[in-house]
Amino acid sequence: MTTVAPASDLHSPAAAAASRGAVALFWERLRKKKLAMMSLVVIVLIYGGGILAPVIAPYSYTQQNIDQALQGPSRAHPLGTDRLGRDMLSRSLYSARTTLVVSVAVLVSGSLLIGNGLGLIAGYRGGWVDNMIMRVGEIFSSLPGLPMLILVNAALSPRVDEFAKWAARLPGGGGVVHDFASYSSIFAALSLFFWVGTARYVRSLVLQLRERDFILAAQALGASTPRILVRHLLPNIAFIVVLQLSATLGSVAGTEVALTWFGVGVQPPTPSFGAMIYDGSGTRTFQAYPHLLLVPGLFVSSLLFAFALLGDAVNDVIRDR
Repeated sequence: MTTVAPASDLHSPAAAAASRGAVALFWERLRKKKLAMMSLVVIVLIYGGGILAPVIAPYSYTQQNIDQALQGPSRAHPLGTDRLGRDMLSRSLYSARTTLVVSVAVLVSGSLLIGNGLGLIAGYRGGWVDNMIMRVGEIFSSLPGLPMLILVNAALSPRVDEFAKWAARLPGGGGVVHDFASYSSIFAALSLFFWVGTARYVRSLVLQLRERDFILAAQALGASTPRILVRHLLPNIAFIVVLQLSATLGSVAGTEVALTWFGVGVQPPTPSFGAMIYDGSGTRTFQAYPHLLLVPGLFVSSLLFAFALLGDAVNDVIRDR
């Protein structure tokens, strides 16, 4: 249950202090959950390694040495090398960066912008607007998720590749363009489906708030719909929405890995855990070179398990408010 301040107090020092107090209370309760703190440390280490990959990775993710291909862990290569002699540790760090970039892009575009925006409009306006937005959401949610993501991403990829080839011919357009092309099609496909849950959640919160006195007072004073949505409704649900979004990061990361494993996600040479798992997933390959599967599998399992534990802890804290 969210705490609603009067319209005149939404941006007052007292309201700001109350907001900081809610954050502090949430953090204090979350810190008491040891599994949540351990999970948070794992997530920070993996994603932090991805952010700092250009600095801390011992090799470039494209650096090949066929003479050292398929070697086990050693001093030069702590996690071994792959078929092309590329360092597994370096590729794992850069793969963590790929997962982080795609996950954040999906949350910002799909959940924060589309999901929050449509949820606010549907909950506040009601009527045919609400029905139309929710029916579209039901259509998306009724479709088989992974097969539709594969189809959408496969349809978008050729057009994105054509744009990348055109942009690469522009002055200074070579380096970043390929990464953009590799990321953009997958997070565009994911954004089409990951907004529905956020929109439903935001709509349910707005339905509880739109009949409160401070909203009715703002309407009586002639406040426009955008002002009511942004200045009065959004600040009252922002804290809960951010926490709910943090719980969906794990599912976004897992879907990105699955799509890349199917070959329609992040494209080489951009590193990805899905591609690394695919390269090491054969039975004979695993028997001969188990590190090819164990290294990316350990990173992905740790990340998804940590997100699952953290999400459960966040839900428990919210439920106890």
